[in-house]
Amino acid sequence: MHTDPHDSVFTIGIGGAAGDGVREAGLSIGRLLCELGYEVFISFTYPSLIRGGHNFSRITFSKEKIWSDHEKLDVLIALNEETVQLHKNELNAGEHKGVVFADFFEPTDVALFDKNAIALPMSTSSKELGAPPITRNSVALGATCYLLDLHYPAMQKVLGRVFKDKKLEANIRLADIGYEFARKLDLRHPKILVPGKHTKELIDGNTAFAKGLMAAGLDYYVGYPMTPATGILHYLAAKQTPAGMKTIEPESELAVINMALGMAYAGKRVAVGSATGGFMLMQEGFSFAGMAELPLVVAVSQRQAPATGLPTYSSQTDLQMLIHAGHGEFPRIVIAPGDMEECFEAGANALNLAWKYQVPVIVLLDKILSEHSATSRLDDSNIEIERGSVALAPKKPGENRGRYLITPDGISPMSFPGTPNTTVKVTSYEHDTFGITADLAEPVKAMIDKRFAKADSLAKELASQETVKVFGDKKSDNVIVFWGSTKGPVLEAAKFLSSPAKLVQILWMEPFDSACVARELAGAKKIIDVECNHNAQLAALIREKTGVVVTDRILKYDSRPFEPVQLAKEINAVINGKFKIR
Repeated sequence: MHTDPHDSVFTIGIGGAAGDGVREAGLSIGRLLCELGYEVFISFTYPSLIRGGHNFSRITFSKEKIWSDHEKLDVLIALNEETVQLHKNELNAGEHKGVVFADFFEPTDVALFDKNAIALPMSTSSKELGAPPITRNSVALGATCYLLDLHYPAMQKVLGRVFKDKKLEANIRLADIGYEFARKLDLRHPKILVPGKHTKELIDGNTAFAKGLMAAGLDYYVGYPMTPATGILHYLAAKQTPAGMKTIEPESELAVINMALGMAYAGKRVAVGSATGGFMLMQEGFSFAGMAELPLVVAVSQRQAPATGLPTYSSQTDLQMLIHAGHGEFPRIVIAPGDMEECFEAGANALNLAWKYQVPVIVLLDKILSEHSATSRLDDSNIEIERGSVALAPKKPGENRGRYLITPDGISPMSFPGTPNTTVKVTSYEHDTFGITADLAEPVKAMIDKRFAKADSLAKELASQETVKVFGDKKSDNVIVFWGSTKGPVLEAAKFLSSPAKLVQILWMEPFDSACVARELAGAKKIIDVECNHNAQLAALIREKTGVVVTDRILKYDSRPFEPVQLAKEINAVINGKFKIR
């Protein structure tokens, strides 16, 4: 436990308007820190505007693992005046006061920030070089390197990888100007953090999930752009090859799901993705996958809803809807990863599970997981491709006993078009073992029983899966339960708790591992539910599936994630009996 939340971390904020390269500048610093051995977490926020609006990147780093960004800024790089007005109250006011870099300061501004405002020649330098205005943030990157005593040649290499076109020379020269400017003034921040020795990559959840799909043998990804899931489509589109994995961007979400069903019918390993609103348009096709027992992976990235909501901000408001997605009753799997490494594992696992059980599998993401980045280590050494049960081609026509052969575990051997002596029929109607429409009571019940026989197999699957993770003091009678991206703030907040707590993360939402969850919550004096929605949807699910009643709730539903230091204060208040349930 840390006595001062800000002793062990350093946070840099970069803000400006759209077109100022805020995200690129944040990633450049993040990549440098990652290469130097720091643990890094980067958040990026922006409004739902085609042009304009405030963009902000927050980079938090430390020698030890960083699970979430911190609000208090040690350095603020302001590419416009609006950034100063919006974020000046976030500057660290402790022993080591926050430093502001900008190129528009007047003497009165310097006094306002207790002489910690440094006027950098960003705009003037880019103009003198005849470089585009967007390149001026490189001046701030160079100055920041000197301020924090970061290895400057490494930053030059990072810029070389980011800018591979004609802008490279200008960005390098501007970074040099910033570095020399800070050196001549001998600007050194008094709080210097020693890096660690890890070898990780800086990656966002969308990319990690996409890499997991590829590791499990993805053939096709079909998607229609919708924030915050679009990054999956962009990454995979750049990785497709003429003879390998392909991506397709149809005209709508309706086309996405139906095209994917055809691919699964043809024996191709396929995944689709969208935000929750886009997935709502896929409901009929999703039910088709359940009826036709077509293996399908669906990435659903939540944003603040309902309706259009706040398209570029996050929430955890769709858990209950997604575990009941589609009309009618049919088995499905819903997995909710909580960090980038779990996004990778969920991508690979989902594709294999879809083919093993011939069910649709949802991987539940959100804006924070999808678009924020963290140092991670993705390990594909143990990933094997599960092909599922595939029927052998019969020697004579007519020997195939049907695509939906009733088996004890409900899993029928699959056949695909082109298999010799085999007719492969699927339908959205209820059907018999051959896929032919049936409406008599006996075959209807038999087919429903067949599909739900998979529930027994899935129950056994739970024993081999990491459906629940436990952190912290496993013997504590104060238990914090959480899911999805709230994992980051909870684990970061745990560093600042005044009393030990047991931290229980639930990853599998459907089927729900009732026995495991009940076991981890047994004997708890306080069970504190932490999630980003109004209705405490996880708490309701726990009560439904286990009968265990959550005693306290800490909820946030303003479309912003929990801030870990503030969250720690609220958890401490609950544990100490000074916080009312809400």
